[in-house]
Amino acid sequence: MWNYLVYFVNATVLAAALRMATPLIFTSLGGIFAERSGVINIGLEGMMLIGAFTGMLTSYFTGQPWLGLVGAAFAGGLMGLVHAVAAVTYKVNQVVSGTAINIFAVGVTVFLLRWIFDVAGTSPSVSRLPVVTIPLVNRIPVIGPIIGQHNIMVYFALVLVVFVHIFLFRTVWGLRLRSVGEHPKAADTVGINVFLTRYLAVITSGALAGLGGAYLSIAHLSRFGDQMTAGRGFIALAAMIFGKWTPFGALGASLLFGFANAVQMRLQELGIPSQFVQMIPYILTMVALAGFIGRATPPKAIGKPYEKE
Repeated sequence: MWNYLVYFVNATVLAAALRMATPLIFTSLGGIFAERSGVINIGLEGMMLIGAFTGMLTSYFTGQPWLGLVGAAFAGGLMGLVHAVAAVTYKVNQVVSGTAINIFAVGVTVFLLRWIFDVAGTSPSVSRLPVVTIPLVNRIPVIGPIIGQHNIMVYFALVLVVFVHIFLFRTVWGLRLRSVGEHPKAADTVGINVFLTRYLAVITSGALAGLGGAYLSIAHLSRFGDQMTAGRGFIALAAMIFGKWTPFGALGASLLFGFANAVQMRLQELGIPSQFVQMIPYILTMVALAGFIGRATPPKAIGKPYEKE
């Protein structure tokens, strides 16, 4: 029993879990921005996919993966803007709008990949963001192998969790954002621009999801593949709900899903059929979304278009 525990819970698996959790952290933080403002963002998966493709494309043509990050955030933010126009201005059903973005992202990335590179499935290799070693920390027993050496985006994601927490719960802007998601009419009464706040929140949501996608194509890997997000946007959505719409809660849930992903790779090494073990992260997602692991209360105005009187 002890041998199995060591096999599945060791520094290698935990480091892999942190890497697997990184795109979920970015994207779930993006989901928090949108849904705290009262807008459901089912389109996180599509925004991730667009970000992954744009990050790869920018890095390919410029040779600068840092510019790839900028391109990914811009493309994701643009998809967020589309969602905001549909959901906030035209009051389209927010689930339908997000679903349309997901379908559009799959189609347009496949088309552009074949049109630009004349290949199907996988893009050419591009420059990757650097791996960073933290001096001294990487030499600490147990802790060092887990957090001492990762791609720079892993550390960026962890820092961003703290920043978003401070923004939401320690600043006036964060209070305004949350008030719009809880009681938009009251927020409007005291002079808060509900429509602008929701626009900025959904655009930020898309930009962060785009960064989550860029991690896959120019940090974790060095290429783009058809549908490479593989449902991670929906897993991030589950992490956000599981984490009760809080940054640290989303971080914990993302790490849990990342650990499940790392474990399923270990299980494959034992000869268990890959089709079965690859289901583990998604089963955990469904369990979380079904509410079996703690009930979460969403913002009161979520999914409700605001009608200004």
